[in-house]
Amino acid sequence: MNYFTYARPQEVDTAVDELVADPLAKFIAGGTNLLDLMKENIERPDRLVDINRLPLSTIEEVEEGSLRLGALVTNADTAYHPLVEQRYPLLSQAILAGASPQLRNMATNGGNLFQRTRCYYFYDVAMPCNKREPGSGCGAIGGYNRIHAILGTSDACIATHPSDMCVALAALDATIRIKGPNGERTVPIADFHRLPGDEPQYDNTLKSGEIVTAIDLPAKGFSENHAYLKLRDRASYAFALVSVAAALEMDGDTITDARIALGGVAHKPWRKPEAEALLIGKPATKENYHLVAEALLEGAKGFGHNTFKIEMAKRAIVRALGIAAKLEPTD
Repeated sequence: MNYFTYARPQEVDTAVDELVADPLAKFIAGGTNLLDLMKENIERPDRLVDINRLPLSTIEEVEEGSLRLGALVTNADTAYHPLVEQRYPLLSQAILAGASPQLRNMATNGGNLFQRTRCYYFYDVAMPCNKREPGSGCGAIGGYNRIHAILGTSDACIATHPSDMCVALAALDATIRIKGPNGERTVPIADFHRLPGDEPQYDNTLKSGEIVTAIDLPAKGFSENHAYLKLRDRASYAFALVSVAAALEMDGDTITDARIALGGVAHKPWRKPEAEALLIGKPATKENYHLVAEALLEGAKGFGHNTFKIEMAKRAIVRALGIAAKLEPTD
């Protein structure tokens, strides 16, 4: 691990100033991902800016019935917050499906947005990785790629985004609140994370010197009909091979609104509104679920070891929609 200097600002504006003054500085809160990256010599910040004392640790109701999650609220406190459990149980379930209790007690909402990929080649500095060293190549494309992406890939990168929380946020149409040297702005969760394209080193659309201050959840939380299904190699502390956040609004057996987000399959949480629209006004049946699954996986491409994910994702979508509609057993 390289030497670094350390700062502990008390205000958001001061924290922004720290990054503007030193583009190689990094914010640190829970440190559950950054410290691992530093130990592996993947991240080499020359300055750490500890943001734990910033006033971003509350969950509060705001205008029009939405809920604002402070960026420094821990994942555990978010998952167990009464308003989240009551109004956004899909988010609570997704958070509790991730990591371990110890990590959820440390990890923050803001930090969750910035998780780096768990690609084997990204973490091995002896291997080529365009995310870590642009232009060096992608070891995963011709190598062992069982955990890698099947959607939205490029010739430069087939890594996946590892977050469970972000998959639920995508299904809920959350909005990210950001502050930087040019003031405040908001970004829909759908536009926050990036596909790799020819610049896989960039995971998101945050600009230099900016900090995430909060995540806003819209009033509609799909509290009655929802499911978070995570398929993984073991029951705990494992990243998703495929995950599905399904949220439905029902009128009897008829679906009046639908949201489906996939994890473990792309460089960002994967949604396709035109596929979701196939369910609107239709009965909640497996036949209709299969049609949506095919539409969501249109264009999916396997790379050998991960080709199984295509069929796995389709089956997971059908299963999750059945659970969300409460027409399938949950065990």
